[in-house]
Amino acid sequence: MKIAVAAEAAPARTLAPILEKLEVECLGLSHGPGAAEILKPFCSQIYPIGSGRGNSLQKRSRTHIAYLVAGDTLKAVKALKGKNIDLILTCGNAGDVRKGISAANILRIPVLHLEQDIYNPIEMIAFANQVTAPSNKYKKYLEDNYLLKNIENIGGYPLASYINQMTLKNSEDVKNTYHMDDFILLALGGDLKGSDIPGLIKTMESLEKPVLIVPFRFNSLQVRKMVKSPLIKVVDGFVDLPSIMKSCQAMVYGAGMGITLEAGVLEVSSIKIKGFHHEHSSVDLARDMGIPVVDIDDIPHTLSTVDKPQSKNLIKDAEVAVDKFVNLVNNFRVEGTSKSGWSTFNKIGKARSKFR
Repeated sequence: MKIAVAAEAAPARTLAPILEKLEVECLGLSHGPGAAEILKPFCSQIYPIGSGRGNSLQKRSRTHIAYLVAGDTLKAVKALKGKNIDLILTCGNAGDVRKGISAANILRIPVLHLEQDIYNPIEMIAFANQVTAPSNKYKKYLEDNYLLKNIENIGGYPLASYINQMTLKNSEDVKNTYHMDDFILLALGGDLKGSDIPGLIKTMESLEKPVLIVPFRFNSLQVRKMVKSPLIKVVDGFVDLPSIMKSCQAMVYGAGMGITLEAGVLEVSSIKIKGFHHEHSSVDLARDMGIPVVDIDDIPHTLSTVDKPQSKNLIKDAEVAVDKFVNLVNNFRVEGTSKSGWSTFNKIGKARSKFR
């Protein structure tokens, strides 16, 4: 069996424990910084297919974004064409999924998609042959709200398995690298809009404590220009975020499932910013683990009482999910699946439009 994986760094980490157990030939389609490095141990060949549009403080037009997506989809088609791929794996709700599934459909290659962003999936999963969900509750949500077909409950989040196996840097080394001790980590992810950042930085400055900002989906130069306090540092480029998380006094983050799972597995005292995804599986998981989900103005008060999350059966359920997904790949038969189609595509698109 020969498969392909289309992934950004976070989905690549989610799929890594699955790829580790699969005895197949794998081709990688890397999307954005960090993905190729994660996929390298499992893939005989890796082709870059572009990068995410990020979450710039200055929005690009839909026409420009469509042009970039079309160009990157063409790269994916060229990488896959003539390689005799039996199945493509995708994960998440970003551009890697859109481009990977588009290329797969052009070449008539079946797709197995691992879904975690239940309330905010990407439209293109409507054209995946099979989709997985982390629980029966979320399986039913996808069926009822988006008319999605062929959903399998795998019973957990595979990413937790990857996080549990990571080798982290020594905390003292991390602190020495950034010349900071007893600092608060601020991670700026996809749950935030550009308009949130100035007010968020002012709130963090009001703490009068050392803060290390990882821009994540924002331009570091733009963020740095907003910072007035000498106690706050903004890092550049791709960083070892889990090691920084484990070394911080507490974390404040405006991001989704990936960082929420990392906070849970690594037991990092954390606050999740509400952001614009009021309904999201990461919000559900954060609350289940006791991570406060608050407005930006409530961060200072909440930090004084924040505690380590209670991860419960996160790792055990992840191992079950990995094994179930591996079994789906090994026993995949396109004849037993069907794509959900345009009705699902339109329903998801309408739901996502309120976040644009």
